[in-house]
Amino acid sequence: MNTIKPEPRRSRFMALLLTTLLTFPFLSACGSKESSAPPPPVDDTRAGAVQNNRGPSPSPQAKKGLSNAQKVGITLAGAAALYYIYNQHKNKQQEGAQGKYYLSKNGRVYYRDAQNRAHWVTPPPEGIKVPESEAARYRDFQGYNNQTTGKDLTSLPEAKTAVPAQ
Repeated sequence: MNTIKPEPRRSRFMALLLTTLLTFPFLSACGSKESSAPPPPVDDTRAGAVQNNRGPSPSPQAKKGLSNAQKVGITLAGAAALYYIYNQHKNKQQEGAQGKYYLSKNGRVYYRDAQNRAHWVTPPPEGIKVPESEAARYRDFQGYNNQTTGKDLTSLPEAKTAVPAQ
């Protein structure tokens, strides 16, 4: 006949100890911490959609010169478009999306809302059509006329002296 032995006290103590240790992180995560620092940046570009960082695929043969359609308007994408957007807004006195834009040390552009939160700016995926006369200053940047090579915004002097977004 099999006899059932009473559970030793030591194993009951270990079970209680493990249960307490495993529930502690859940209870401590519910505490609130108030700070005077501005809230963290908001990245409006990643609102649930999967974002891949691949640029446009290069054409099999690179064409020299510009077509007549391209002379009227150059497409700026990527870094070139972001720098164009930054230059359009950097001296504005308003706040929010229509206000002043800033260049961060990591080469990204952002603006601050009324609550002083930073919102990251992303150029439209289809690019921005810009007259050739305005687009010429962005010729060396990635995304000028959909080219995949060129400078990014971290190489700009403004980015090296930028204030972090916090």
